[in-house]
Amino acid sequence: MKNKLHIKSTEDNSHTIYSARFNENYHSMHGAIAESLHVFIKSGLNYCQLKSIKIFEVGFGTGLNAFLTFLESAKKNLKIDYTSIELYPVDDSLIKALNYNTIISKDHTQIFNLFHSTEWNKKAVLSENFSLTKIKYDFNLHQFNDYYDLVYFDAFSPDTQPQMWSMENFTKTYQALNKKGILTTYSSKGLVKNNLRNAGFKVYRIPGPKGKRHILRAIKEI
Repeated sequence: MKNKLHIKSTEDNSHTIYSARFNENYHSMHGAIAESLHVFIKSGLNYCQLKSIKIFEVGFGTGLNAFLTFLESAKKNLKIDYTSIELYPVDDSLIKALNYNTIISKDHTQIFNLFHSTEWNKKAVLSENFSLTKIKYDFNLHQFNDYYDLVYFDAFSPDTQPQMWSMENFTKTYQALNKKGILTTYSSKGLVKNNLRNAGFKVYRIPGPKGKRHILRAIKEI
């Protein structure tokens, strides 16, 4: 099926994208920026106590999580090595129509554009303290060759992409995390919790953003 995409506005006025292939939006309709800030920045990046953080993201999508991470890390003087994997990159025409930079920070429009214009499968240094590597590949087939401190797990839902949330994928992710490494995700489905636990994680159900009672934070405790 051809992946027809179109932009939709969410409750906080920020854009998301609807995917016909998966019959799902990239973000919560209660607020794309609000969701990303709550699930990944507040519950992941800000929970991590390190000043130098290696991040792996499952699902680059619109680049919103990466952009918010860049802005937050600049405020807190964090050094970030950010890697993101995506099998279906969004077309440039849609990216240019997204309104994140106008809502969050017009001063960083050039940086947001750089997140999308940098080459795939090649590390790009975006600032003194932020590097980005985008991998165009299927996460189900991906084999880690590095270790990370924080994982943003932002695939489409278990209902539409069940294999992405498999115990096998969580096991290889667990093995690629440093001790005390963190995984955050918006899904709190029983299947996800069970697969995370069976992969070795200590799983915590924590309050979610508007429209979602709970999200998950999983820790590699040993």
